[in-house]
Amino acid sequence: MRRRNVKILLTGTASDSHTWNLVYLQLLLEELGHPVCNLGPCVTDELLTAACAAEQPGLVVISTVNGHGYRDGLSAVRAVRRAGLTLPVAIGGKLGVAGAADPEQRARLLDAGCDAVFDDGDVTALKSFLAALGATSPTGRHIVPRATPRAAARQAVA
Repeated sequence: MRRRNVKILLTGTASDSHTWNLVYLQLLLEELGHPVCNLGPCVTDELLTAACAAEQPGLVVISTVNGHGYRDGLSAVRAVRRAGLTLPVAIGGKLGVAGAADPEQRARLLDAGCDAVFDDGDVTALKSFLAALGATSPTGRHIVPRATPRAAARQAVA
C-alpha cells in the first residue's frame, strides 16, 4: 500500500490570533509529505469557505490555542457544510477554557460535520488520521478506511 499526499488547507479560528501553532503544524504536515496552504490566524468563515473553493484541498485542518476553538470551530465547520463542501475537516488544539476535553463539545463538533476532533497536542492521532486519508492501493486508487475517521472519532467518545 502506498501513501497519497493530501493537499491540506490549514487555518486558525476566527478569534484566535496565534501563529506559532500554525507554523508548527505547517512544518509537521510538510515533513509528512503533504502540500499545505496556510491561511493564518483569525480566519473568518467566509474566508475559509472561499479558500476551500479556490484551493480545492483534500483536507481542512483547523487549529486553535486560545480556548475558544469549540465555538469558532462549530461555526467554521457549519459554514463549510452549508457551502456544500464535503471534504474532510479536522479540528484540534485547545477547544475550551476549562482545561479538560469536553466529550459533549467533541460530539457536537462531529455532529456538525467535523471528521475528527483532536485533543491539544495529540500529534499521534493526527498522524493516524492522515494515514487513513492518504492510503492508496498499489494501483494508485484511494482506499476508503473501513471505519471513516468520523466514525472512529465517535467511537473514541463513547
